Amino acid sequence: MLELGLIAFGEPLVLIALLVLPAVWWLLRVTPPAPRRIAFPPIRLLFGLRQDEETASRIPLWLLLLRLALVTLLILALADPIWRPAEGTARSNPLLIVMDNGWAAAPDWDTRRAQAEALIDGAARAGELVAVAATAPEARPGPIRFLPAGEALSRLRALTPAPLTPARGALAARLAQMERPEGALDAVWIADGLNHGSAATFAEALQDLSKGGSVRVLTNLPVTIPPVLTPPEPGRSGLELTIYHPEVMETRDGHIEARGEDGRLIGQADWQLPRAATATKVTLDLPLDLRNAVHRIEVTGARSAASTVLLDERWRRRAVGLVSGAPFEADQPLLSDLYYLERALAPFAEIRKPGAAGRAEDGVSQIESLLTNPLSILFLADIGSLSGSDTQRIREWVEDGGTLVRFAGPRLTAQEADDLLPVALRQGGRTLDGALSWTEPQRLAPFEETSPFAGIELPGDVTVSRQVLADPRDLSFVQTWARLEDGTPLVTAAERGEGRIVLFHVTANTDWSNLPLSGLFVSMLQRVLDLAQGVATQNAASDGGLLTPRRVLDGFGTLGAPSPQVKPISLADWTNAVPSPEHPPGFYGKEGAARALNLGSEKLDLTLLPALGGVEMKTGFGEAVHRSLKPALLVAALLLLLADGLAALYLTGRLTSGGDRTKTTAVALAGLMALPLLLTGDPASAADDSFALRAARETHLAYVKTGDSETDRISHAGLRGLTRKLQERTALEPGDPMGVDVESDELAFFPLLYWPVTENAQPLSDATAAKVSAYMQNGGMVLFDTRDQISADFSGGGNEPLRRVLGKLDVPPLEPVPGDHVLTKSFYLLQSFPGRWEGGQLWVQAPQRGRVQTNDGVSAILIGSNDFAGAWAADESGRALLPVTPGGERQREFAYRFGVNLVMYALTGNYKADQVHVPALLERLGQ
Repeated sequence: MLELGLIAFGEPLVLIALLVLPAVWWLLRVTPPAPRRIAFPPIRLLFGLRQDEETASRIPLWLLLLRLALVTLLILALADPIWRPAEGTARSNPLLIVMDNGWAAAPDWDTRRAQAEALIDGAARAGELVAVAATAPEARPGPIRFLPAGEALSRLRALTPAPLTPARGALAARLAQMERPEGALDAVWIADGLNHGSAATFAEALQDLSKGGSVRVLTNLPVTIPPVLTPPEPGRSGLELTIYHPEVMETRDGHIEARGEDGRLIGQADWQLPRAATATKVTLDLPLDLRNAVHRIEVTGARSAASTVLLDERWRRRAVGLVSGAPFEADQPLLSDLYYLERALAPFAEIRKPGAAGRAEDGVSQIESLLTNPLSILFLADIGSLSGSDTQRIREWVEDGGTLVRFAGPRLTAQEADDLLPVALRQGGRTLDGALSWTEPQRLAPFEETSPFAGIELPGDVTVSRQVLADPRDLSFVQTWARLEDGTPLVTAAERGEGRIVLFHVTANTDWSNLPLSGLFVSMLQRVLDLAQGVATQNAASDGGLLTPRRVLDGFGTLGAPSPQVKPISLADWTNAVPSPEHPPGFYGKEGAARALNLGSEKLDLTLLPALGGVEMKTGFGEAVHRSLKPALLVAALLLLLADGLAALYLTGRLTSGGDRTKTTAVALAGLMALPLLLTGDPASAADDSFALRAARETHLAYVKTGDSETDRISHAGLRGLTRKLQERTALEPGDPMGVDVESDELAFFPLLYWPVTENAQPLSDATAAKVSAYMQNGGMVLFDTRDQISADFSGGGNEPLRRVLGKLDVPPLEPVPGDHVLTKSFYLLQSFPGRWEGGQLWVQAPQRGRVQTNDGVSAILIGSNDFAGAWAADESGRALLPVTPGGERQREFAYRFGVNLVMYALTGNYKADQVHVPALLERLGQ
C-alpha cells in the first residue's frame, strides 16, 4: 500500500499506467471523428449543405480532454485509492484482532468497528488470514479461528458490546490453545482505555503469541470512557446517586435523566466532576408520585450499561399512614404507640399522620383524612373499636389492594373484636411475667421458610412479656408469620381481596415487649413494606424459588428480551448475584415483583490503561477512518462515458433534426440513460417476485418483523419449532416460516401472522393499518403477543406498546377465551394457553348478538402475553432455545399443543363447534 498524506493506494503499481496518457493524447488527437453520412438523392443536395462547412481533420480539444479524464479516472479507480487510511493497515503476516467489547467500549463502538474493518481490509489486500476475538466473557465461548478476510469481517460485524467487564485472562487462555498459522503473526488490540486489573499480563500474552510479529494497542482518550452510575440506597427520601469516572485532567459535566417504564422523561439533574476528581454525587428530588414512577436513570449521552441504573419496587417510597388510639402522643412521646413505628419507618417511607383536628377518641376523622389520599399501608396502633363508616372504608381500601397492619394493646383487648383482623382473638390478654403469669417471658422462634421474615437473624435478647392470643380454631385459615418459642402466634396475616391484613399480637411500644427497641423490629417492618410494594420475599415461590429473566440490558444500556443463554437466578442467591453472561443486568422475576440487577458499582475498576512495554500504543481513534474512493471514481467514469457517447452522436450528426435521425437519437439517449439500471438491475422488483413466488408455493407460518434482531430471531425459531410439530402430529406440512414486513409485503398469502409487540413498537401508518385491517376482515388471523405475562383486563387498555400498534386498526370487541371456545378443542383438548410464561390472559373476538358472523365466526385477532414463540423456539436440531417457567417441559408441551390448535383453528375455522362433534368430545373427556 502506498500512503500519500490523506490518501493511499491499495494497488499502487496500477498508477504506472498514467505514463501512457501522452500516448493516448497523441492517438486521440490525430484520429479524426467519423465522417458524416449524407443521403445522395440530388434534391437532398440542396438542403442542409453549407459551402463554408468542412470536415474536421482532428478531434476537438474538449472531446480529447473528456476522454483523457475518462482514462485517468479508470486508472485511478483500478489503483484502489483510500481516503484517510487507518494507520498500520498494511499486512505481511496473518492478523489477530482483539476487541474490548465490555461496557466501556459501547459509546464509541462504531468507531472501534470501523478501525477493525480497516485492518481487515488491509489484510484482504495482502491475502492474509484474520482472526477476531472479543474480551467480554461469553456463556458458551466458541473456538477462535483464522479465517479469510470476508468471513472475519462477518464475525466482526456480529460482535456487539456486552454489559459486562472484559475477562482478558480467560481470553488469553483461549488464544493460547487456538489453531494458528505457522510463523509470526500481527496482533492489534483495540482496548477500552481501562486496566481491568490485567492489561500488562494480557499484553505479554499477545507478545508471546505473535512470535516476532508486531503487537499494536489502539485505545480511546480517557475522557471518552463512559461514567459509572451506581444505584441509590433503597427507601431513602431522595434518589441520591454516585457517578464515578477515571481521573482526568479536565472538568466533566452532564445530566442524568429519570425515565418511566414507557420511556417518558420524568426528571433531570445536572452533575459536575471537577478536574482530577473521580466521584461526585447527584440527587433527584421528585414528588412522591413521580419518584415511584421512575423505572430507570441514565447518564445522558453515555450509551453504556454501566451508565444506566434500573429501579424496582425496592426503590419506590410508599406512603404510610399511622393512627394511634392513645391520647397523649405529643406530651409523652417515648410512651407513644407511634414513637417507635415512626422512627423505624421514616428512612424507608413517607409518614403521614392525621392533623391536630382529629378526634383521637374514636379515630373517625383521622382514618377518613388519611384514606382520602393514596396510601400503601395503614398502621393502627391499639385501636379498640372503629365506627361503622371507618370499618367499611378500611374494608374497601384493603380489598382494593391496601395493607392494614394492626398492633395489639389494652384497647384492642378490652373491646369486642371487629372483622378487620386476620384471626379471631380470645378474650383478655396473656401475661407472661409477674406473680400470676403463665410462664417466663418468651423469646421468638426461628422464622419459617414460608414467612416473609425468613432469613432475618434473630437477636437473643428480644422477649415478649404479654400478648393477645388467637383463637386456635381460626389458625388453620390464616398465615402465621412469626411465633414464640412455645408455638403461640406472634404475627398473623390473611388475604382480603387484593390486599391483606396483618396483626402483631403485641403493642407497638415497649409495654408488652422489648421488640420495638431492637433492629429486628426495623427489619420486620421493612419486609412488610416490601409486601405492600409487591416485592415479597416469596415472590418466586411458584417458580420453584427462581427469579426468571424478564428484560435485560445490552452493552449500550438498552432493555431487550433475554437471549437463550440467560438463566434464572435463585432467590437464595439474589443477594450475592453479580452480572455475568448467564445473568446480565436487567429485571428478573414476575411482573409487578421484578428485581433489578445493575452493573454500576463502586467495585468496578476504573484504573486507566497503563504504559505497556514492548508494544506500540496509540491513543485516540481519529475522526475519519479508511474510506475507499474506488466506487466514486467508477461512477464518475461511467458519467464521462455517457457524456462521450452523447458527444459522438453530436459529431456524427445523429443529434440533428429529422425523422429517422430523431428516432435514432431518442433510442440512443434512452439506452444510455438506462445503462445504470441495466448494470444494477431492479432488486426491489426481483425481491417482490421472489417473495410472492415462495409464499404462494406452499403454506407458511409467518411472523411480523419488528426491526429488533433478537426478537425476530426468536420469532423465526419459534415458528420453525411449531412447524416441525405440525409436520410430526398433523396432516399439514407447512414450509419454513417467513418474516413479513407489514408495510411492504403482501399479507394475503398467510393464514396466520404472529406479531410480537416490542417495547419500542411504533404506531402504524394509515396505509399499513388499512392493509392489516383488510387482511383480518378477509379471513386472515393475527396473534398479537406482548410477551409480558400481563393478565390484567384488556378492556382496561392493555399496555402502552400494544395500544400504539392497535391504535389505527379496526379491532372488534374482545373477551377472554371462553371455556367452550373452538380454540380449546380444534385438535387437542385444552383448558389453558401457556407459552414461555403462564398465567397471562388470551383474548379473542367476542360474538356480537344480532349481527351476521363474518369469517364463519372465527376470530380475526387474538391477543396474548405468554411469549408463545419463546416456548416454541428450537434450533435446527430441535433443541429448545429458551427456558419455560414455572412448569418446565410439561408446560412447553402444552404450549406446542396450543400452537397446533391455533393453526388448526386458523385453517379449518369453526367446524369443531358443530353439534356432530359433541359425542366424540365427551367420549375423549371421559377417558
